[in-house]
Amino acid sequence: MKFPFEVSSAELEGGLDLYVDAIFSSLASEFLVLPKGKGFVEYPAFEHAYQRIKQATRDFAELDATCILETLKEAPLALIVLRTMLGFTPPEWAYVTSQESGVQVTQGYARSLDRKIRIAPGSPLRETNSHVKALVETACKLLQSLPPQLDDDHIHRLDKADTRGGAASVRHIAEMGAPYPMVLYERFLGRPFAGHRDSVSDLIGGGLESAIEDVLSRYGVSYRKTKRAERIPGFDQTPDFICPDEFSPQVVIEAKLTEDDGTARDKVTRVQHLDSLSRHGHPGGERRYQVIACIAGRGFGVRREDMKKLLLATDGKVFTSKTLDKLVDHSDLRRLRTR
Repeated sequence: MKFPFEVSSAELEGGLDLYVDAIFSSLASEFLVLPKGKGFVEYPAFEHAYQRIKQATRDFAELDATCILETLKEAPLALIVLRTMLGFTPPEWAYVTSQESGVQVTQGYARSLDRKIRIAPGSPLRETNSHVKALVETACKLLQSLPPQLDDDHIHRLDKADTRGGAASVRHIAEMGAPYPMVLYERFLGRPFAGHRDSVSDLIGGGLESAIEDVLSRYGVSYRKTKRAERIPGFDQTPDFICPDEFSPQVVIEAKLTEDDGTARDKVTRVQHLDSLSRHGHPGGERRYQVIACIAGRGFGVRREDMKKLLLATDGKVFTSKTLDKLVDHSDLRRLRTR
């Protein structure tokens, strides 16, 4: 089976469905495996921190902020446990705290504190400032209160098994354990590993980018790897790689990974836009530089029409993790190789 980057434009357009099949056959998904990354919390550490909170509150009979703050000094991971009991992300906790306490806790501060604790869970949190105090006091207040009654079209975030009855629900769950159907239901609402996946999203996508860098370096191809949200003159949309550089671009590469077909459509649109930029101002629609797409993930293997658009926008220069070894020899990158 030939790949689309191995044939001419005429062959590509004449057998588009065959080349869609070729790309689909080489796509691989790794959504079942996630990198741990810095800040991954192992269960024994989490469980130990949970026990420290349980002890400090006398089996959650006394949800007292002062006792919990003392616990944090030696077991800072207890703050993560407290946030998990609420079911909030760090920015959400910061926002609610600012609203409830009047102490302005920024989302950036909450994220930084959360990450600092996750990276070094064994390091004592010697000082608990006004922001930490406000976070803990707000958590205790919310955990002891009953969620408001809403109409049938809405549900409150605290209307869950361990918090819908206030402190009594917390004690009940801690004493007898959550009913398995309820655990499954709340897992269904939240997705397993969702928070962790979000925290390592850069690592997930970075694996593909690192593989591209390895190939370019192996062949001695000069390249400029751009940074997230970086502005590059001449590009209203910054590609992931520019070869050899932005001052004389000959090849641009978009590295895209997605496990969701809806997101894949958005990423195909980005590649199409780069193709439009390469043709802008050139007579006859000639490209100023070649556009290459390096893709991974099952999301790209769902919509055939989207893949056709991607193939046409790149003139067949679509590579997957399995075909990256052909990247230089079957594109204009071969003109830049020195090895």
